Amino acid sequence: MGFAVMTMTDAAANRVKEIVENSGPDAKGIRVGIKKGGCAGMEYTIDLVREPNAKDDLIEHDGAKVWLEPAAVLYLLGTQIDFETTTLRSGFTFHNPNQTSACGCGESVELKAADLAELAKQRAQATA
Repeated sequence: MGFAVMTMTDAAANRVKEIVENSGPDAKGIRVGIKKGGCAGMEYTIDLVREPNAKDDLIEHDGAKVWLEPAAVLYLLGTQIDFETTTLRSGFTFHNPNQTSACGCGESVELKAADLAELAKQRAQATA
């Protein structure tokens, strides 16, 4: 079994499926990426996918499809996408082991590239 770049909770999968159902017949899923911005340096991006990009990685969970921008993969390795609703907001959240800090409002983050040697070591230990 291959290594999944990112995982998705049931709540995130349900929200992705709702977005697709409410976005017309050509909607396929969402695309996650990162961009420079915000007070902490980077922001997650989420866009509707109508035409998948062949270069994107694809993760699926319970029928929900999430494509990942190639430039974001090293920053998203090991991340779990979730969806939560609180009293003040609802939205996707990212539990990212590559996040080193976040701004006070939670809209931007500081990310480091994943340590591929450490990931390979952990995977080898898990399969031993």
